[in-house]
Amino acid sequence: NTVRARKGDGPIRVLADKLASVNSINYRKSDGRLFVAQVFGGDGLWELDPAGVKPPRSILKDIGGLNGFDIGPDGWIYGPLWFKKQVVKINPDTGELNIVAAGFHTPAAANFDSKWNLYVLDTALGTVNRVDIKTGDKTVVAKLDTSLDNLAIDSRDRLFVSNMADNGIQEVNVVTGRARKVVKGDLAMPVALSAVAEGKRDVIYVADVFAYRSVDGTTGRVTDLQRSHAADSHVDYASGVSANDKHVLVINSNGTLQKYARRDGKLLAEWKALRGLSSALELPDGTVLAAQVGGLVRINASGERKQVATGIDRAQGLTFASNDSVYVTDVAGGQILQVNLNTGAKRVIVGGLKVPQGLAIDQTSRLITVEFGKQRMISVDPKSGLITELASGLPMGLRSAERADRSIGLTVGQAGTIYVTSDVENSIYKFSKQ
Repeated sequence: NTVRARKGDGPIRVLADKLASVNSINYRKSDGRLFVAQVFGGDGLWELDPAGVKPPRSILKDIGGLNGFDIGPDGWIYGPLWFKKQVVKINPDTGELNIVAAGFHTPAAANFDSKWNLYVLDTALGTVNRVDIKTGDKTVVAKLDTSLDNLAIDSRDRLFVSNMADNGIQEVNVVTGRARKVVKGDLAMPVALSAVAEGKRDVIYVADVFAYRSVDGTTGRVTDLQRSHAADSHVDYASGVSANDKHVLVINSNGTLQKYARRDGKLLAEWKALRGLSSALELPDGTVLAAQVGGLVRINASGERKQVATGIDRAQGLTFASNDSVYVTDVAGGQILQVNLNTGAKRVIVGGLKVPQGLAIDQTSRLITVEFGKQRMISVDPKSGLITELASGLPMGLRSAERADRSIGLTVGQAGTIYVTSDVENSIYKFSKQ
């Protein structure tokens, strides 16, 4: 929501604040005028004072999701409208808008090279397109994996493309269409895990924010199941996952909960407008128990919701205690609770924890969780509340150990193997009994 500037070692200046979802920024080299655009949480184009003295000036509102943009040879702003499948140009003085090209699926970014060729990414199709700004004609110059995010063109007209699902950057040859990997991660932003035994191996389902994936617990091999914004994808931004032998539940950050068939990946059911979801479990009767801000709700096949428990400030990890009760971590309260699904009654298993996160139960019926605030993994006896430290000094806490910027996933596989995510390394750690 804030745009800041700094010159050399000088002080940091605030140029604008309270601009929801300000996302793209560029300046006009001919006169130094600075522009920013809002997309997703807001929708507008603004001019900012580089000195931070004058207030932001609104150029145009409700555009249709102006994303990564550039300045054209005529001084106009050229950019993609994410929600309108168009590339447009906007006069920064008057707000006049003209369509340059249409017919994209989900255009994500646009940049000029030194010869004023305009290149546009289509994130849903994974294409890099060259657009004639006079005629609007489009030419596909490269086909990459989907979930493209942004592009940059250097002084030698080398084109670089970032991919959100791959956590990577590629250099694209616009003549041959070939791509060279600059950097690539196996995972994007893993935040939740759920392991299912398959023969002698664990299959770990991963909510990876920009993708929904599976990982072979033995080899570490990663398989894409759904990628964000791909043309054939159902997921938005995956923020939670829970799997059993038959089904996988995926929570999306837009408040959508989905049920997939584990064997063939088919989408079986979808429930929308479930804000504040953090985790979910499929109950034996086929209904779904979901953790929301404030408590637990039960969802039936038709989407009807029934409050199960309240008074849980930030319910996070969920795991079964019995057929009619579950264990849940209360992040804000620093405790693990047992909740009766019939009465909503809560029993404190252990308190005084510092930012507890994911939760699972091992073969000895002990609870396993990550105490984020102490960067350690612990086990808890559900009867006595006795804590045993299993591992310390875990790589988590991207900015600090006081605040979790994103959740830490944890799951227990067969033979007691524990898998834990790292927000610092975007990785999954495997802990095996010795």
